[in-house]
Amino acid sequence: MTKEMIVDSVKIEDLTPKKVVELLDRYVIGQNNAKKAVAIALRNRLRRMRLQDDLRDEIAPKNILMIGPTGVGKTEIARRLARLVNAPFIKLEATKYTEVGYVGRDVESMIRDLTANGYSMVKKEIEELHEKAAEINVEEKILDILLPGLKAKLDTDPSSKSVWEKMREKLRNGELEEKEIKVKITSHEQGGGPILGVLSNMGMEDLEDQFQSMLGQMMPSRKKERNVKIKNAKKLLKAEELDLLIDHEKVKEETIKRVEQLGIVFIDEMDKIAGKERASSSADVSREGVQRDLLPIVEGTVVNTRYGQVKTDHILFIAAGAFHVSKPSDLIPEMQGRFPIRVELEDLKEEELKRVLTEPKNSLLKQYQALLETEGICLTLAEDAVNEIARYAASVNETTENIGARRLHTIMEKLIEDISFEAPDIQEKNIVIDKAYVVGKLKGMVENRDLAKYIL
Repeated sequence: MTKEMIVDSVKIEDLTPKKVVELLDRYVIGQNNAKKAVAIALRNRLRRMRLQDDLRDEIAPKNILMIGPTGVGKTEIARRLARLVNAPFIKLEATKYTEVGYVGRDVESMIRDLTANGYSMVKKEIEELHEKAAEINVEEKILDILLPGLKAKLDTDPSSKSVWEKMREKLRNGELEEKEIKVKITSHEQGGGPILGVLSNMGMEDLEDQFQSMLGQMMPSRKKERNVKIKNAKKLLKAEELDLLIDHEKVKEETIKRVEQLGIVFIDEMDKIAGKERASSSADVSREGVQRDLLPIVEGTVVNTRYGQVKTDHILFIAAGAFHVSKPSDLIPEMQGRFPIRVELEDLKEEELKRVLTEPKNSLLKQYQALLETEGICLTLAEDAVNEIARYAASVNETTENIGARRLHTIMEKLIEDISFEAPDIQEKNIVIDKAYVVGKLKGMVENRDLAKYIL
């Protein structure tokens, strides 16, 4: 992370708690208590980095437990928080993990997955810094293929240079995109796929890397010639050039640093591993045993990854769950102590659902409008239509399972279904959906509870 990193036109050091909430408001409606909690947690991470080393190491992140039903914004708040500071982020379900000794994923794999995400993020950032140089190198390679032997004459023969530059201009203008050329691409022979997959799933990534290295020596990379169109050759050669230009060891170093200092792990379905199973003798496989295995990760330990050792002491953990049946107090005491910040998210009522449909930067309505614009159709929802959709969504949530804002997705999909199907052939390109249209499409389904349950 650099001090000059810019996010939504705001320098990262200027991300005050109020500013964080303001930025989150662009994507998540309501839930001010949760936004306030994550904004403070984020600011404290930035404050911690300004402290002296001895004190900085002593300050652990204040992990957060979000309590609330599905579809109210828990995951979106955490995901958007990570994007604000370009932090490595992973979202996972607690129920996917099993106690050590049983078949399934062990809890350390979440840190390995987080680090893999961090590596991809850092690698992409560094590639962007070298992108221009890579494009120039690719251009030179393609010109050399199109005009073999001419490159050696450029410094001594003006006519050769003129031909070279004219071809460069055609290449840049896209006039040669469909022309086929023969390129040499580095091919890395692959082997041991199934074995490597087993080793990775077992968390034995050190052994996996050694095995890959051994295979690499036995089956070294070699150049393969391929006939491809220039538009595809650009992509293939650019990827190869970027791989040569970036320092992979520096990428790993930055990855470890960013994961340790800024990483965010979002653990959903935490309520489902709270308490003990009554009917099963192997309860700990997915409940208390998983909590006890998770505890060292949250408290701070060292996890081996293919990119290096990662200390989890300062990774921020955000856990979430509906807690309809179990309660936060059903978690083991040590786990409760590691999530000192508790925030309860509210159910989305009719007014909030209306705002979710229209206000966020990436609102569902804007998404449908953008999709239909590709067919030349201008879709508009009248205000009374928006009100009716929100009313129906709230009604179905109350009478069936409450899935929050996700109900809007099912209702909008049913509402727009015919328009989407007929879009390429519709002559009238300006379509306005009003209350009458919404009622005509949804009334029968909503009134029939069984139908609403299965369709909406």
